[in-house]
This record gives sequence, C-alpha cells and structure tokens, in this order.
Amino acid sequence: MEDINWYGTYSLTLREVKRFLRVYHQTLITPAVSALIFLAVFALAVGARKHEINGIKFINFMGYGLIIMSIVQNAFGNSSSSLIMSKIIGYISDILTPPLGSKEIIIAFTLGAVLRGLMVGIIVTISLIPFVEFTLYYPLLLAFYTLASCMLLGKLGILSGMIANSFDQHSAITSYLITPLSFLSGTFYSVKDLPQILQQINLLNPFFYMIDGFRYCLTNKADGNIILGIVFLITSNIVMYLVLEKLIDKGWRIKG
Repeated sequence: MEDINWYGTYSLTLREVKRFLRVYHQTLITPAVSALIFLAVFALAVGARKHEINGIKFINFMGYGLIIMSIVQNAFGNSSSSLIMSKIIGYISDILTPPLGSKEIIIAFTLGAVLRGLMVGIIVTISLIPFVEFTLYYPLLLAFYTLASCMLLGKLGILSGMIANSFDQHSAITSYLITPLSFLSGTFYSVKDLPQILQQINLLNPFFYMIDGFRYCLTNKADGNIILGIVFLITSNIVMYLVLEKLIDKGWRIKG
C-alpha cells in the first residue's frame, strides 16, 4: 500500500474548509434558517393535530430529523460543489498533479464534507434549542452515526462531482436523487405510519438508516434495525472509498 502524503492531504483539506467558511452565511447560516422554517411550518400545520409520533413529541421528532438531514445534505453539497467547480473553472489539474493521489483527494474532500456537516449540525442544533427538547441516550453511537453519515455523503458528493460536467447536471443529481431520498426517509413522519408496501420500500432508502439511527440516539426509539443501519454505514463507506479510488486513479470524467 502506497504511503499517504499527509501534508498534501492537510493542505487540500484546509483549502476545502476555507472555501466554505469564506461564504459562511450561505454554507452555515442558511441551513439553520431553513431548519427553523421547516419546523415552524410543520409545527403550525400538523403539530396541533398530532402531538406525538411513536411516543415522541411531534416537534422533537421533527427537530431531530431536521438536524441530521441538514448535516448530510450539506456534507454532500460541500464535496460535490467543490469538485464540479474545480472541473468547470479548470483547476482540477492542480488537484490531480502529484504528489496528490486518489487517497489524498478522497480523504481531503471527505474531511471537508465532514467538517462542514458537523458545523452545520452544531449551528442547527443551537438554533433549535429554544423549541426542541434534547435527551442524549447513546453519545458514542450518535457520534458514529453523525461521522459515518457525513463521510458517506461526502464520498457520494465526490462521485456526483465526477459524474456532472456542469452546474445544471449537478443540480439535477441533487434535485432528483439526494433531496427526494432525504425528504422521504422518515424526517417528517414515522415509517410505521406508512402502508406495509411503502414501509418495505422505505427500508431500501439509505437515508432512512442515517436519520432513524440518529433519532434513536436521542429518543431510544427506532423505526428500523439499528444493527443493520450500523453495518450498512460501515459497508457503504468502505465500498464507496474503493470505488472512488479506482475511478480517480483511472481519471474517469476528471481528466481531459
């Protein structure tokens, strides 16, 4: 196994972090505002009629889902937008130039996605504290679900950035795949309330395991199998890393 250029990885990670911090109002503040709007709309529209979901206060159920949804969406958005921008502007060649290889690129872009996801999660959580009650049952498991989810979405963002050759294509992937999967994953409802066939379909949604596991750590109640969710996240992260390493080494859709 080749040695990893850790200094090069650090430099590229630092560039990724500075990139999203430079426009913090868009990358960090906007997700918190969006989460508050979602919470207000659903609490006003549904909360008065539905006080609890699976024994959890409706506003709390919503709040926990909004936090993890904001985290994973922004983790995806960070790596995908950064890579597609580097391809369009033309500085992708600088990233692909030695001593940076596929390992360094994957690690750096993933770390950037994780750091943005975590920062968004902290800000969204703070903004929801006046309205949502928090009880932490499994802190270590919560850390795992948060980090593993960010890492997976960061890698998916890299893949999306490699596939897309324009912002329109990138927007299409986000609009037609990432957003529907995250919204239809139990963020706003319990899967147990769905008809049986839709429950089975929802179990095929990877975002369901992220959101359900995250909420389980705060409520001690889950709609799905927690062990299955853990295995899924570990396996998916490993598979995605190996796939990306192979694609980047070949220069698939990133080398002219």
